[in-house]
Amino acid sequence: MDAFELDHLIAKRSNLKQPYLEFLHVPSMSAGLYVLPAGGVDTQEPHKADELYYIVSGRASLEVGSESRTVEAGTVLYVEASVEHRFHTIEEDLTLLVVYAHANMQASTMKGV
Repeated sequence: MDAFELDHLIAKRSNLKQPYLEFLHVPSMSAGLYVLPAGGVDTQEPHKADELYYIVSGRASLEVGSESRTVEAGTVLYVEASVEHRFHTIEEDLTLLVVYAHANMQASTMKGV
């Protein structure tokens, strides 16, 4: 088992002076911490893997394809692989947990679900 403390991840990412810190990478998925400052610009490109965002703190809007919606702490978002998307109108510093799915897992392998 690996365990991660959000405060430690935030500090580590801040020390690197980069917006994204990947803290887990295994064959089936990866996870990272992404931070965008208020008024900042999200320059990400579409990804080859499905993606899940959990908004830890902040407030902004996310545009996915032609759809846009406001996001804030507690929002969970799914973005399908290869779909154009980006955060915009970042009103408060935005901190996100990001999970990429690198391989399709068979739901049938999960007993009782």
